[in-house]
Amino acid sequence: MIIAVDGPAASGKGTIARALAKHYGLPHLDTGLLYRAVALTVVRNELNPDIEADCFAACDFDESVLADPELRTDEIGKIASIVSAHPLVRTALLHRQRRFANQPGGAVLDGRDIGTVIAPNADAKLFVKATPSIRAKRRHLELRQHGAVVSIDKVLADIRARDLRDSQRATAPLVLANDAALLDTSFLSIESGIQRAIELVEARTRVKTATS
Repeated sequence: MIIAVDGPAASGKGTIARALAKHYGLPHLDTGLLYRAVALTVVRNELNPDIEADCFAACDFDESVLADPELRTDEIGKIASIVSAHPLVRTALLHRQRRFANQPGGAVLDGRDIGTVIAPNADAKLFVKATPSIRAKRRHLELRQHGAVVSIDKVLADIRARDLRDSQRATAPLVLANDAALLDTSFLSIESGIQRAIELVEARTRVKTATS
């Protein structure tokens, strides 16, 4: 079974995807880490995230980078949003993501174009969203827990800018797949969001089974 979980930054899609993977006993891939790995490689090699050729060269990163804690920093996240808009970068990482999705038994992947590009034939697709203000509060709390000093207004501005880049990029923009179930986590607890996600996946797989 392949489960695609898409959504904007701080919507809760990563938490939900990990919980679904645990619930169904499936491997999980946070595809955003791949773009963060490119971003980190760009930074460490003093390349320019606005130049597509520089970012494409950074796609040949060492697998060990995926375990680097610096990938989770807000600064690398911002640069990842920039490099992910380059078509060559998305193409370079496409095959790696599809191999993961199509492994025996299936997988859970979360990102921004899983249900539309990476795994369009996924057995279940979720689009997880929350209001920008709620997402900003979540990200602000996360940053504070990691010792970062930043205003909530700055976090909200960054989220709005990232949303704009993700939704308006020419290649694989962040959009709701036609057959995706919408899950708004704005006013749900983590536990309630996970339970609702499981219910939506169960409903989708029942429909698939009944029509196959």
